[in-house]
Amino acid sequence: MTQIRGIYAAGMSIFKDNLSLDVDKTIEHSEKLIQMGCHGVAIFGSTGQAQLISISEKIDLLNKLSTNENKSKFLVGTGLNSLSDTINLMQISCSLGLNKFLVMPPAYYKYQDEGAINFYTKIINQIPECKIILYNFEKLCGYKFSVKCVETLASKFPKQIIGVKDSTYNLFRELKIKNFSIFPGSELKLLSGLEIGCAGIITATCNATAELSRKVFDDFEKKKTQTANEKLCKVRKVFDQFNLISGLHSFLGKKNKIYKNLLPPLNLLNEKDEKKLLEDLSKLDFN
Repeated sequence: MTQIRGIYAAGMSIFKDNLSLDVDKTIEHSEKLIQMGCHGVAIFGSTGQAQLISISEKIDLLNKLSTNENKSKFLVGTGLNSLSDTINLMQISCSLGLNKFLVMPPAYYKYQDEGAINFYTKIINQIPECKIILYNFEKLCGYKFSVKCVETLASKFPKQIIGVKDSTYNLFRELKIKNFSIFPGSELKLLSGLEIGCAGIITATCNATAELSRKVFDDFEKKKTQTANEKLCKVRKVFDQFNLISGLHSFLGKKNKIYKNLLPPLNLLNEKDEKKLLEDLSKLDFN
């Protein structure tokens, strides 16, 4: 039995007009996603603009989240390159009862598997109570996990390395590790992933597709005929035409202005792209 399973949204962060993190509205957004069918939410992932948010603001949100009735359903992203900052944030999170993490290895510098293994080893030696989902996203951080590296980490730390989010898609078909949660990073891989033993998905567009994604998951679990997967995949392909963060904030911002603030250098879609996004989604009867 995998330790974590289901539909997880890579949660969006909400910002005030002065671009400070709106802790309450960010948590409220995540709660709505859970109500709409997500088994959980990964906060402070790439979709949540984690690399652009200050550590102090992250700690403020974790303090508030620690009292939330859904706290067990959250994965905490770190979004930090510094090893010491990553350890510090994770220690604070664990002290608040939030011990499940989505951790991407550092960006910018070039390194191989040995460097990645050393990075996670240092973390786990300091925080043995943590549960880590590895975040494989070469496009963003420059490093791509190999199958061997993941197998090594899972074997070395079976209690701490409990899964992987695979947004590079070189792992989810190849990894065969007992009691290990594998999450492709797109709805396009949800059904095919479940069919080969994946645990579900962790994906940005579940901020919009939570209900459809949950139906595909539940129908698979109940061995029912799939009726939502085709539409789910078409919706994802529409969003994939654009930067996902910009597209999601533009889409949700049409109904609620709280989504219209992004941290520079990120922007909302331009008028032409927003029009195409909304028209293409309308053709799919997706609102």
